[in-house]
Amino acid sequence: MAADDNTDSDSVTPGTLLKQGAEGKLYIGKYNGARCLVKERFSKKYRHPDLDVQLTRQRIKAEQKAFERCKAAGVDTPKLMGVDLTGRKIYMEYLEKAKTAKQLVDEAVLEGDNTKIEQLAKEMGRAVGLLHGHNIIHGDLTTSNMLLDPEVKEGSALPYRLVMIDFGLSYHSLNVEDMGVDLYVLERALLSAHSEVPEFFSWVLESYKEHSKFKVPETIAKYEEVRARGRKRTMIG
Repeated sequence: MAADDNTDSDSVTPGTLLKQGAEGKLYIGKYNGARCLVKERFSKKYRHPDLDVQLTRQRIKAEQKAFERCKAAGVDTPKLMGVDLTGRKIYMEYLEKAKTAKQLVDEAVLEGDNTKIEQLAKEMGRAVGLLHGHNIIHGDLTTSNMLLDPEVKEGSALPYRLVMIDFGLSYHSLNVEDMGVDLYVLERALLSAHSEVPEFFSWVLESYKEHSKFKVPETIAKYEEVRARGRKRTMIG
């Protein structure tokens, strides 16, 4: 997994904190002697200790399962190296040469190169389509939660492989409304972070329709419903 946008990967050493939020922190560590990324969840002091342990274990196991489901779906993620339920930690591959999809879009906007963005959008649509086609809801689809790893197979049509990250809110669902909400979250994220590219989400959605194999018309209809409700709430305030 990549460091934050302003982190020089060459200077990242074991113990280096990459990101910290309300739920936990990401830092460089080691697993069986190998350099890796560690995701550590915080203890919630406001919860009963036993409940806190139970809920944290459930979230870590759900995230571990998401890695396995993504692999079966053909969606790239960092390699899962191990979990430590007692220590509240997930150990995974550290992709130090990768950049976030957000970085690529920001660079392409400055260059005035919409072709790069459209190419990325199609790859994003493919990945999300495969997730939903295997009933995986990501829960936090943004260009900051997608990495572009330059280590690609020979003959690849793209100069990177798209790697999905941060499955802390993911879950398994057959409900097309959940998929519609997932798409709406992505649309709102793109409008917020990349307002200079209004066509971005339509490119993603076009590719999504091609690659998802699970109730696509129903999912799109639910997405439209969720979108309409969101607009109504915005108008009402």
